[in-house]
Amino acid sequence: MGTIDVAAQNLSGTIELREKAPDRILSVIRISGILFRQGFDGTVGWTDDPQNGLREQSGAELSEARRDADFYHPLDMKKVYMRLAVVGPEKVDDQDTYEVEADVPEGAPDEIYFGVASGLPVRVVSHRHGPQGVVDFREDFDDYREVDGIKRPFRIQETTGEQVVTITVTEVRHNVLLDDSVFAKPAAQ
Repeated sequence: MGTIDVAAQNLSGTIELREKAPDRILSVIRISGILFRQGFDGTVGWTDDPQNGLREQSGAELSEARRDADFYHPLDMKKVYMRLAVVGPEKVDDQDTYEVEADVPEGAPDEIYFGVASGLPVRVVSHRHGPQGVVDFREDFDDYREVDGIKRPFRIQETTGEQVVTITVTEVRHNVLLDDSVFAKPAAQ
Protein backbone atom coordinates (compact mmCIF):
# COMPACT_ATOMS: atom_id res chain seq x y z
CA MET A 1 0.00 0.00 0.00
CA GLY A 2 1.15 3.51 -0.63
CA THR A 3 0.59 6.94 -2.03
CA ILE A 4 1.25 8.14 -5.56
CA ASP A 5 2.01 11.72 -6.57
CA VAL A 6 2.31 13.39 -9.97
CA ALA A 7 3.67 16.75 -8.81
CA ALA A 8 3.74 18.46 -12.23
CA GLN A 9 0.00 17.89 -12.62
CA ASN A 10 -0.81 18.44 -8.94
CA LEU A 11 -2.36 14.95 -8.74
CA SER A 12 -2.17 12.44 -5.92
CA GLY A 13 -3.82 9.21 -4.95
CA THR A 14 -3.25 5.71 -3.66
CA ILE A 15 -1.60 2.59 -4.99
CA GLU A 16 -2.13 -1.01 -3.96
CA LEU A 17 0.17 -3.72 -5.26
CA ARG A 18 -0.48 -7.41 -4.71
CA GLU A 19 1.96 -10.11 -5.70
CA LYS A 20 1.75 -13.88 -5.42
CA ALA A 21 4.40 -16.46 -6.22
CA PRO A 22 5.31 -17.60 -8.70
CA ASP A 23 3.94 -15.19 -11.32
CA ARG A 24 0.89 -13.13 -10.36
CA ILE A 25 0.62 -9.39 -9.88
CA LEU A 26 -2.11 -6.76 -9.59
CA SER A 27 -1.71 -3.01 -9.25
CA VAL A 28 -4.62 -0.71 -8.50
CA ILE A 29 -4.10 3.06 -8.69
CA ARG A 30 -6.71 5.63 -7.73
CA ILE A 31 -5.96 9.24 -8.66
CA SER A 32 -8.58 11.97 -8.33
CA GLY A 33 -11.40 9.43 -8.49
CA ILE A 34 -9.99 7.72 -11.60
CA LEU A 35 -9.16 4.01 -11.46
CA PHE A 36 -6.19 2.37 -13.24
CA ARG A 37 -5.67 -1.39 -12.94
CA GLN A 38 -3.11 -3.76 -14.37
CA GLY A 39 -2.72 -7.47 -13.74
CA PHE A 40 -1.11 -10.71 -14.76
CA ASP A 41 -2.66 -14.05 -13.74
CA GLY A 42 0.20 -16.34 -14.73
CA THR A 43 -0.89 -16.43 -18.38
CA VAL A 44 -2.99 -13.38 -19.28
CA GLY A 45 -1.76 -9.81 -18.88
CA TRP A 46 -4.38 -7.08 -18.88
CA THR A 47 -4.90 -3.38 -18.24
CA ASP A 48 -7.99 -1.31 -17.48
CA ASP A 49 -7.85 2.47 -17.70
CA PRO A 50 -10.17 5.29 -18.82
CA GLN A 51 -8.24 6.00 -22.04
CA ASN A 52 -7.91 2.45 -23.42
CA GLY A 53 -10.57 0.55 -21.49
CA LEU A 54 -10.20 -3.08 -20.48
CA ARG A 55 -7.82 -4.92 -22.79
CA GLU A 56 -5.46 -7.87 -22.91
CA GLN A 57 -1.76 -7.36 -23.44
CA SER A 58 0.14 -9.10 -26.22
CA GLY A 59 3.59 -9.24 -27.78
CA ALA A 60 6.35 -7.25 -26.10
CA GLU A 61 3.90 -5.66 -23.65
CA LEU A 62 2.83 -9.12 -22.44
CA SER A 63 6.48 -10.19 -22.10
CA GLU A 64 7.12 -7.14 -19.91
CA ALA A 65 4.08 -7.94 -17.76
CA ARG A 66 5.29 -11.53 -17.36
CA ARG A 67 8.75 -10.30 -16.32
CA ASP A 68 7.24 -7.82 -13.84
CA ALA A 69 5.06 -10.57 -12.35
CA ASP A 70 7.99 -12.91 -11.65
CA PHE A 71 7.82 -12.93 -7.86
CA TYR A 72 11.41 -14.16 -7.65
CA HIS A 73 12.71 -11.69 -10.25
CA PRO A 74 15.77 -10.65 -8.19
CA LEU A 75 16.70 -14.32 -7.78
CA ASP A 76 15.70 -15.35 -11.33
CA MET A 77 17.70 -12.75 -13.27
CA LYS A 78 19.62 -15.38 -15.26
CA LYS A 79 16.28 -16.95 -16.21
CA VAL A 80 14.41 -13.68 -16.81
CA TYR A 81 17.05 -12.09 -19.03
CA MET A 82 18.73 -13.58 -22.10
CA ARG A 83 22.14 -12.14 -21.15
CA LEU A 84 23.55 -10.15 -18.24
CA ALA A 85 26.75 -8.13 -18.64
CA VAL A 86 28.47 -5.76 -16.26
CA VAL A 87 29.07 -2.54 -18.18
CA GLY A 88 31.11 -0.89 -15.44
CA PRO A 89 30.97 1.64 -12.65
CA GLU A 90 28.52 4.52 -12.98
CA LYS A 91 27.36 7.39 -10.77
CA VAL A 92 23.61 7.56 -10.13
CA ASP A 93 22.93 10.85 -8.40
CA ASP A 94 25.45 10.73 -5.54
CA GLN A 95 25.80 6.94 -5.39
CA ASP A 96 28.48 4.73 -6.85
CA THR A 97 26.85 1.91 -8.79
CA TYR A 98 27.65 -0.93 -11.15
CA GLU A 99 25.66 -0.85 -14.38
CA VAL A 100 24.42 -4.21 -15.64
CA GLU A 101 23.01 -4.57 -19.14
CA ALA A 102 20.18 -7.12 -19.21
CA ASP A 103 19.06 -8.32 -22.64
CA VAL A 104 15.35 -8.85 -23.26
CA PRO A 105 13.90 -10.63 -26.30
CA GLU A 106 11.75 -7.74 -27.48
CA GLY A 107 14.06 -4.77 -27.90
CA ALA A 108 16.71 -2.66 -26.23
CA PRO A 109 18.27 -4.10 -23.09
CA ASP A 110 17.32 -3.02 -19.59
CA GLU A 111 19.98 -1.10 -17.70
CA ILE A 112 20.11 -2.03 -14.02
CA TYR A 113 22.24 -0.03 -11.60
CA PHE A 114 23.25 -1.72 -8.33
CA GLY A 115 24.62 0.30 -5.42
CA VAL A 116 28.27 -0.54 -4.77
CA ALA A 117 27.85 -0.22 -0.99
CA SER A 118 24.46 -1.98 -0.67
CA GLY A 119 24.27 -4.31 -3.67
CA LEU A 120 20.64 -3.21 -4.03
CA PRO A 121 19.03 -1.86 -7.22
CA VAL A 122 19.22 1.93 -7.34
CA ARG A 123 17.87 2.50 -10.86
CA VAL A 124 16.37 0.50 -13.73
CA VAL A 125 16.05 1.98 -17.21
CA SER A 126 13.87 0.06 -19.65
CA HIS A 127 11.66 0.53 -22.67
CA ARG A 128 7.96 -0.17 -22.19
CA HIS A 129 5.47 -1.13 -24.89
CA GLY A 130 1.84 -0.04 -24.85
CA PRO A 131 -1.03 1.15 -27.03
CA GLN A 132 0.75 4.44 -27.74
CA GLY A 133 4.03 2.75 -28.73
CA VAL A 134 7.37 2.37 -26.96
CA VAL A 135 8.41 4.75 -24.17
CA ASP A 136 11.58 5.10 -22.13
CA PHE A 137 10.86 4.19 -18.52
CA ARG A 138 13.14 4.88 -15.55
CA GLU A 139 12.62 3.69 -11.98
CA ASP A 140 14.72 5.06 -9.12
CA PHE A 141 14.64 3.21 -5.79
CA ASP A 142 15.60 4.54 -2.37
CA ASP A 143 14.66 4.61 1.30
CA TYR A 144 15.24 0.86 1.63
CA ARG A 145 13.84 -0.64 4.82
CA GLU A 146 13.83 -4.15 6.16
CA VAL A 147 10.46 -5.88 6.41
CA ASP A 148 10.46 -9.47 7.69
CA GLY A 149 14.17 -9.74 6.86
CA ILE A 150 13.73 -8.45 3.28
CA LYS A 151 14.99 -5.04 2.16
CA ARG A 152 12.40 -3.15 0.12
CA PRO A 153 12.43 0.37 -1.34
CA PHE A 154 9.86 2.62 0.33
CA ARG A 155 10.28 5.37 -2.28
CA ILE A 156 10.10 4.73 -6.02
CA GLN A 157 10.28 7.47 -8.61
CA GLU A 158 9.09 6.54 -12.09
CA THR A 159 9.98 8.79 -15.03
CA THR A 160 8.43 8.47 -18.47
CA GLY A 161 9.36 11.32 -20.79
CA GLU A 162 8.55 14.50 -18.90
CA GLN A 163 6.18 12.84 -16.42
CA VAL A 164 7.53 12.00 -12.97
CA VAL A 165 5.50 9.82 -10.61
CA THR A 166 6.57 9.30 -6.99
CA ILE A 167 5.35 6.27 -5.07
CA THR A 168 5.76 6.26 -1.30
CA VAL A 169 5.17 2.89 0.32
CA THR A 170 3.19 3.13 3.56
CA GLU A 171 2.62 -0.55 4.37
CA VAL A 172 4.13 -3.89 3.36
CA ARG A 173 2.67 -7.22 4.44
CA HIS A 174 4.16 -10.58 3.51
CA ASN A 175 2.52 -14.00 3.35
CA VAL A 176 -1.03 -12.70 2.96
CA LEU A 177 -3.35 -15.36 1.52
CA LEU A 178 -4.56 -14.24 -1.91
CA ASP A 179 -6.94 -16.22 -4.10
CA ASP A 180 -5.76 -16.56 -7.72
CA SER A 181 -9.03 -14.96 -8.88
CA VAL A 182 -7.75 -11.60 -7.53
CA PHE A 183 -5.34 -11.43 -10.50
CA ALA A 184 -7.76 -12.50 -13.24
CA LYS A 185 -8.86 -10.13 -15.97
CA PRO A 186 -12.22 -8.65 -14.92
CA ALA A 187 -15.31 -9.37 -16.98
CA ALA A 188 -16.10 -6.71 -19.58
CA GLN A 189 -18.67 -4.21 -18.40
